[in-house]
Amino acid sequence: MKRRSSAWFGPKDKGGFIHRSWMKNQGRPDHLFDGRPVIGICNTWSELTPCNTHFRALAEHVKRGVYEAGGFPLEFPVMSLGETLMRPTAMLFRNLVSMDVEESIRANPLDGLILLAGCDKTTPALLMGAASCDLPAIMVSGGPMLNGKFRGQDIGSGTDVWRFSEDVRSGAMSECEFLEAEGCMNRSAGHCMTMGTASTMASVVEALGVGLPTNAAIPAVDARRYSLAHTAGSRIVEMVNEDLRMSKVLTRAAFENAIRVVGAIGGSTNAVIHLLALAGRIGVDLTLDDWDRVGRGVPCLVNLMPSGKYLMEDFYYAGGLPAVIRDLGNLIHRDALTVNGKTIGENVADALCHNRDVIRTVNEPLVKEGGIAVLRGNLCPNGAVIKPSAATAELMQHRGRAVVFETIEELNSHIDNPDLDIDETCVMVLKNCGPRGYPGMAEVGNMPLPPKLLQRGIKDMVRISDARMSGTAYGTVVLHVAPEAAAGGVLALVKEGDMIELDVAGRRLHLDVAEAELERRRAAWQPPAPPSNRGYYKLYYDHVTQADKGADLDFLVGGSGVDVPRESH
Repeated sequence: MKRRSSAWFGPKDKGGFIHRSWMKNQGRPDHLFDGRPVIGICNTWSELTPCNTHFRALAEHVKRGVYEAGGFPLEFPVMSLGETLMRPTAMLFRNLVSMDVEESIRANPLDGLILLAGCDKTTPALLMGAASCDLPAIMVSGGPMLNGKFRGQDIGSGTDVWRFSEDVRSGAMSECEFLEAEGCMNRSAGHCMTMGTASTMASVVEALGVGLPTNAAIPAVDARRYSLAHTAGSRIVEMVNEDLRMSKVLTRAAFENAIRVVGAIGGSTNAVIHLLALAGRIGVDLTLDDWDRVGRGVPCLVNLMPSGKYLMEDFYYAGGLPAVIRDLGNLIHRDALTVNGKTIGENVADALCHNRDVIRTVNEPLVKEGGIAVLRGNLCPNGAVIKPSAATAELMQHRGRAVVFETIEELNSHIDNPDLDIDETCVMVLKNCGPRGYPGMAEVGNMPLPPKLLQRGIKDMVRISDARMSGTAYGTVVLHVAPEAAAGGVLALVKEGDMIELDVAGRRLHLDVAEAELERRRAAWQPPAPPSNRGYYKLYYDHVTQADKGADLDFLVGGSGVDVPRESH
């Protein structure tokens, strides 16, 4: 089989001389250029991305596996997205990183790929970029941190941050205790150990079949994570020889499996946007309605924060994702192909559960119907989402008076005001936080509750926005309202005092305002100014699609392949 990389390293002419000779300044011997598969290790290591700081070591284990199988590993960096530090939001740059990945692959002599990702947006960004090229690829997730420990209790990254913050604002927790917990939460390498977006997307990788079995849950510092990386390095060489490309794995059946797994694990709403975008890159027709149709009726089996009480370390010891997939039975397309060459059904046939309090059964689930509910109505004609497993049952059908915040800054400046006209029956509405409005669709949808309500013991309210929410967060929070306010959606027209009806069972979100009045408001509405007139901000603002389309850039939808570019010299 003639390798793609042979166009660089094979010719005995001036071009081949240049390509081989410069690579030899790293001490690489002649035999590495004999036509063996060249494996690119796409690395999102960065000290600015705490979740991914152990990736240098992970990459070394991948290289061992590649060499062992007769391949030629070459590690390369791409822009890394750290959810914990990047402003205004890492999501703004997901599509930029996907372009970095795609163009790095296309421009270089690569035959197959290992994708190293961990923090929330690095996983979809690398998958999207690689899918656009459609070479053989395996993703190796970085793995979750060990459980946090605070005063004898397990605490979870993200989930307990939101809880502690509310406790401080209500007076139930001192600032001293809050600062002590800060040093107890994130105590090892790895990403969030709750079932937040990072853990959800690592599970999605395994459910899609683009990661090896057990990829989702092995802790970052467990030796078995490095063993998995070594095995992936060996396997990717075989995949190149088999021409097992991403398009053969990322099928319609694989996406439906991933949707059902997200429901079963109580996964993050962010998975909706990322899978819609990924499907667009690989050419699978996936819509927001598919999330509701395919995911409806799937029970939530995994008792992890924020839906439950355990953490990812416990999940791995209990059997991890293979046990969940096996328990889902016929809800899974068991003949879907995976990167190890076996079907997903074959991979989980012998999976065992070792703790039924962590992984419940279909007959006795944590929540009878998990998944992501897709809402429709005049307030969200193109859809909105809510995560029932993390919401309050009593609020799933609710009618209340709108308390409106035009921007996140307005919310932050007013929410602590004791004179704010709000009670627990109200519906909090936040605008201008969507793909264009923020820009980047930040994780601000889980709005903090007013202290005067927290002090009365109120723990949840209905909240609606065009923003996203951290996968570690919880509450009766309606997200991803489309079209967003900044694009002229009905959300932009909501006024203080309007009545809003939420009916999750009926999949309905309705603004109780006459159409004639909405038309009057629409005529008076003015769009906000663009965030910038130059650079990536402008490119993003001018081309980003709405949440129901995955918030990808419109010109990136559809793959471009990996034809060998023209010679460089």
